[in-house]
Amino acid sequence: MKVIFLQDVKGSGKKGELKEVSDGYARNMLLKKGLAVEATPENLNKLQGAQASAQHKIDVEKAAAEENRTKLHDKKVVIKAKAGTGGRLFGSVTAANIAQAIAEQFGVQLDKKKITLKSDIKAFGTFSAEIRLYTGISATVTVEVEEA
Repeated sequence: MKVIFLQDVKGSGKKGELKEVSDGYARNMLLKKGLAVEATPENLNKLQGAQASAQHKIDVEKAAAEENRTKLHDKKVVIKAKAGTGGRLFGSVTAANIAQAIAEQFGVQLDKKKITLKSDIKAFGTFSAEIRLYTGISATVTVEVEEA
């Protein structure tokens, strides 16, 4: 019997996979526990629709990441910070501060977890930060910390 897996089943198949299994295993285990459905034309149509929808979502996210990459790559982000004596900052400039500055200066909303700093920013100067926008798509920005 051909079934479409609704969940990952160890040793049998992964979610969304179409596979031929024995009739007894399908009826007594997979269908009974809701782990799979029979591969009827209607269910196959639903599976194809779901796969097409997932692929479209991936394509849209990739296109948005490429667009953001062109907006941000090799750009300079200016952050104003307060400092005490000797030019040392009160605290440090974090990925969250950089994400907020990018949103204000370039209009691109980013998650702070996608920003990677090579070192902590605790003084004025110019630093480099890498932004991972999507798998295999990243941009490098220059972060310039100035006195407020």
